[in-house]
Amino acid sequence: MSEVTTIGLDIAKNVFHAHGADASGRALFSRKISRAKLLEFFAQQPRCTVALEACGGAHHWGRELTHLGHDVKLIPPAYVKPFVKRHKNDAVDAEAICEAAQRPNMRFVAIKSEEQQASALVFRTRDLLVRQRTQLINAIRGHLTEYGWVAPKGPSHVAMLGDLLEDEIGSSLPEAARAMFRTMLALLEELNDRIGDLDKEIARRAREDAIARRLMTIPGVGPITATAIAALAPAAETFAKGRDFAAWLGLAPRQLSTGGKQKLGSITKMGERTLRRLLIIGSSAVVLQASKRGAPAGSWLEQMLARKPRMLVTVALANKTARIIWALLTKNEDYKAPVAAAA
Repeated sequence: MSEVTTIGLDIAKNVFHAHGADASGRALFSRKISRAKLLEFFAQQPRCTVALEACGGAHHWGRELTHLGHDVKLIPPAYVKPFVKRHKNDAVDAEAICEAAQRPNMRFVAIKSEEQQASALVFRTRDLLVRQRTQLINAIRGHLTEYGWVAPKGPSHVAMLGDLLEDEIGSSLPEAARAMFRTMLALLEELNDRIGDLDKEIARRAREDAIARRLMTIPGVGPITATAIAALAPAAETFAKGRDFAAWLGLAPRQLSTGGKQKLGSITKMGERTLRRLLIIGSSAVVLQASKRGAPAGSWLEQMLARKPRMLVTVALANKTARIIWALLTKNEDYKAPVAAAA
């Protein structure tokens, strides 16, 4: 009887499904497993390759199955989808995962440790609070519009609304409305304090991390971006070249090439959204300063700004920054400006 060499595991909250296959790809079993019996089931299996989709809880189960001696592979869900054969159920998904894992050129996701996930949680929490702050600001501005007051855009302008509500604006509002505005402003102040605390924590980590300090020598990369890259990005050695890292971030142009004719479109936006957004924000700050004060004479940025729209230059600079980040991480060097390097 053939021995199982690959198991595709479709994970969920309570009910899992495992599909086992031998070295030739022939199916050996397909069974449903409860959450409580999952580790017991894999402890009884011979040491083999266990493949999962890189979704919620995958890193946890990857660590647990690794402790049992299995070789765990996490596959991006988008790479599993082409192997699904009609319909959609747990058994079909587990079979597709098993088949995808046996492809020789399949790409896998590195399993994160608990410490890496904890570091990433700092940025996830900050993003959540920033979104809540934006929602609150928009709600305050929207409700004020109903009473004929149009507040300027931006968090800095909302800060002065507290004083105005007690004076000019407050005199024209019903008491019930003033109470609700005070509640929203109090929540806004609390969110600002929480975000400020997280910013201090991120800055502290950036000072203590050698990789983050090296990354902050790159123009447009600050403490938040540097520590986010150290926490969220896989090892630089995972990528063969800088373009692969930029493509993983979703900053590479989409290709629609055929018949030997190369056609490039907008960026794919398929990678790590948090890092891509931070790099674009940092690049937009560099481009803005270059537009106001001028870029270094003869530099790549000056040439791009002379012939391309500013937003296109911003995304192109983010792509260039991603490649520089990969080079710095692989060579363990600090950033050197092109002019200084030439000199």
